[in-house]
Amino acid sequence: MKHPPSPHHRPRLLVTLLLGLSAAAGVWAQPSVCASDGQPVPVALLERFISADCATCWQDSATPVALPRQMAIDWIVPGAQGEDAPLSAAATRDALTRLAATAHTAPTGSAHTVTPVLSGQPRGTLRVAHGLPLNGYVGASIRFQAARAAKPPTGPLTAWLLLAETIPVGTEGTPVPRHLARNLFMAEWGSAARWQASPVMGIPEGTDPTRLKMLGWVQDAEGQVLAAAASRCTP
Repeated sequence: MKHPPSPHHRPRLLVTLLLGLSAAAGVWAQPSVCASDGQPVPVALLERFISADCATCWQDSATPVALPRQMAIDWIVPGAQGEDAPLSAAATRDALTRLAATAHTAPTGSAHTVTPVLSGQPRGTLRVAHGLPLNGYVGASIRFQAARAAKPPTGPLTAWLLLAETIPVGTEGTPVPRHLARNLFMAEWGSAARWQASPVMGIPEGTDPTRLKMLGWVQDAEGQVLAAAASRCTP
C-alpha cells in the first residue's frame, strides 16, 4: 500500500507541480504555428465513414478522392464486433455523433457524404489553430466572425472542431490521403456575430503527434455548413 507523502516533502512536490503547470502554460501561450490563416477556404466537406468491422474498406480502391478545395474527413465507426473488430483501434464514438447529426446510419462497410459550404453571399470567416503537443494533449482554438451583411442564420449555430491525423497514401494500404478523426469538440451558441473557444484536446493513444491537423466547420440548425477551415503547420 502506498503511503501519503511526508509533510516534509509536500513543499517540494508543490513547487514541482507549479513549475510543471507554468511550463504547460508557457507552451499554450506560444504563438500557434499550425493555423488556417492564408489557406484555401474549403467549398465542401467530403466525409468518408468506415465500419470498424470492415477489414478491407481502408484499402478499397474505390474510395472517393477529395476534389480541389474539398475538406476530406475520415471516420472509423464502432462496429458490431466491438474491440475485436479489425479497425477497432481507430474507431471513435464521435463518428456516431457525426452520423446522427447528418441523419445517416452506421454503414456495415463504407459510405461517404458530400456537404457543400454555402457560397454566394459571405456568411462569415472561420479560423482554426492548434499549438504544440504536450503530455498527450494539444491546445486548440476555433473562432467564427459573421459577415456584417450576411443573412441571419437559421436557429443556433454549432461549431465542430476536429483533431485529425494526416495519413499519407500507402499507409496500411490506403489508396488516398486521409484525415483520420481522432477527437472532437462541439459547441452551440446563439446568433452572436462573433464566437470563439479554446479547448484543450486529448491525443488518443496510437496517434502520431507530428501529423496533427485541426479541421473545423460551423453549421446552422438545418445542417447547412456556413464556413469551414483546416489548419496547416508552417516552420
